[in-house]
Amino acid sequence: MTASHAMTAAQGAAQDEPEGKYLYAIIGAPAPTKFEAAGIGGRGDLVHTLSVGPLAAVVSDTPRIEYDSNRRNMMAHTKVLEEVMAGCTVLPVCFGSVAADIEAITNKVLIERRDELMLQLGMMRGRVELGLKVSWREDVIFEEVLDENPAIRRARDALIGKSPEKSHFERMRLGEQIGQALERKRVEDEQRVMDRVRPFVHSAKLSKPIGERMVFNGAFLVEADREPELDACVRAMDAEWGNRLTFKYVGPVPPYNFVSLKIHW
Repeated sequence: MTASHAMTAAQGAAQDEPEGKYLYAIIGAPAPTKFEAAGIGGRGDLVHTLSVGPLAAVVSDTPRIEYDSNRRNMMAHTKVLEEVMAGCTVLPVCFGSVAADIEAITNKVLIERRDELMLQLGMMRGRVELGLKVSWREDVIFEEVLDENPAIRRARDALIGKSPEKSHFERMRLGEQIGQALERKRVEDEQRVMDRVRPFVHSAKLSKPIGERMVFNGAFLVEADREPELDACVRAMDAEWGNRLTFKYVGPVPPYNFVSLKIHW
């Protein structure tokens, strides 16, 4: 079956399901009544708001199905959030939240959780999330390890000309020594980056680095008017450390790392 045929079959199956409401985010009211981005599901559903008092839910019509977290669906969800957050303080809802009807959103979210949501909106107002990932340049970091650890260099040099079969345990030991040296440097570099950005961020969330080369994996909640200062800080680090580190700086993005909004219907 081709991809287009599979999509048609999936859409046909979805048409057999009762209609519900897909929930993207909570924003403050008064709010825009509709948005340009198309709703999730590929049907072109209108993205609009449901308002109750000081809160509004950003929603679109949808079959009452469980959405796969594939690229197509995730992109549709994200595009809606990006448009909404361009003009509103946004509390993003976890991907795949489908309500049975308007009443479920009104009662379970906008009324029952009003105080909690108002508090979170106040915390997010005037702030943006930015992300920073920092990685070593592989050739540079390996030379640093050898330069800073003469014993590791000697062990590496002693293996030159030896067959892998006859030097198996020596190579294992060398790998362990290199790994330990890299971990020490990772801790040092993570702290150096954090020390530089700390003056410009309201709060930070550090996640475990991904892969062997990454040394910093952080998300920052930043006052919007201080974003240019953080931008300049990252540029300065790149200029100063770019010979050994690479910087991937993204945002503003929906504040998923600082808002945990799960809806249980």
